[in-house]
Amino acid sequence: MLKVGILGVGAIGRVLASAIDEKRIDAELVAISDQERERAEGFAATLASQPPVVSLEELIERSELAVEAASQAALAEFVPRALARGRDILVMSAGGLLGHDDWFREAQEKGCRIYVPAGAIAGLDGIKSAAMGRIESATLTSRKPVAALEGSAYILSRGLRIGELKDETVIFEGSAEEAARAFPATSNVAASLRLAAGPEAPVRVRVVAVPGGTKNVHEIRVEGEFGRLAVTVENVPSKSNPRTSQLAAFSALATLAGLTRPLRVGT
Repeated sequence: MLKVGILGVGAIGRVLASAIDEKRIDAELVAISDQERERAEGFAATLASQPPVVSLEELIERSELAVEAASQAALAEFVPRALARGRDILVMSAGGLLGHDDWFREAQEKGCRIYVPAGAIAGLDGIKSAAMGRIESATLTSRKPVAALEGSAYILSRGLRIGELKDETVIFEGSAEEAARAFPATSNVAASLRLAAGPEAPVRVRVVAVPGGTKNVHEIRVEGEFGRLAVTVENVPSKSNPRTSQLAAFSALATLAGLTRPLRVGT
């Protein structure tokens, strides 16, 4: 049985831990960790398996698969430590992987796998297939409720008063890498698109603030040698965190379930 350790007990970490604890995933939850240890201990006490709350180092030591469900900032310590121990990892904060080809090289050298769930978008199977040929353009337009954007460093640093907006407004346009840096808590879809399309594909991202919006809406358009692809996903935000789409949590569950089942569907 796959031994899983989870870093982060926020919206997604709790969903994963609960699914394993309830035997909906054929795995064993061997440890959890969080920078707020008291919060982690309180959550662990609600689980039937009573997983130990440990340091990051011990979590990696106990696990066969170490899951990051914390933040982009956590990856700087999480990824090198896990790879050094030869562990497979599942990364939710995909934006933190961009620009770290050294991690991918080390994973290959150590025989480790880095899993990145599709998150809050769909169509990555088709895009990965398209990337076997030439992709001429890939565009992501993310329409987000103001509540999902307020308080981000990008908004604050530019003094954008998005709470006063009356109409949909484009507040960011740039590359996937720039989007990941600008919105580290909400740009993992942009990073997943970049990773699926490959390093040579031109990927552009637009972020639109939607006053009164209630859903995170992602529109992907890709053109290339294969033809054209268009996908739109209207996501219901997580009840516990408006910056996280419910589909992102389900995607993490599906990825973890796929690692424990004999049948895998999709590219």
